[in-house]
Amino acid sequence: MARVAGVDLPRDKRGEVALTYILGIGRSSARRILTRAAVDLNRRVREWTEDETARVREVIDREQRVEGDLRREVTMNIKRLMDIGSYRGLRHRKNLPARGQRTRTNARTRKGPKKTAGAMRKVVAAKKPAPKPAG
Repeated sequence: MARVAGVDLPRDKRGEVALTYILGIGRSSARRILTRAAVDLNRRVREWTEDETARVREVIDREQRVEGDLRREVTMNIKRLMDIGSYRGLRHRKNLPARGQRTRTNARTRKGPKKTAGAMRKVVAAKKPAPKPAG
């Protein structure tokens, strides 16, 4: 199993598709990486030699920001927005959509399950027992 950027690539997939399992690499980036590493796009990962795997690893390390570094950068960008108090930062802080989506309906991924506000029931005061007739 080829291990690149801390991720085990699936052996039975084509190289172009297998590289997309790494955070920060999509199809177009994978194509570019494989052409720069001189590896055939259509060969399966299990068919790669050690030399080809090493070349792919080297190209990714040199040119691409992936996995841990990318996660850290995204987290720092969001934290910066929250610290400066921008609108997007406030939306992140309140855990609401930050890109202009409607929230009156939908937005359930960010807001979580619906919290229904039911109608309030009147609390009926306990009746005092009727006074007993004298006698």
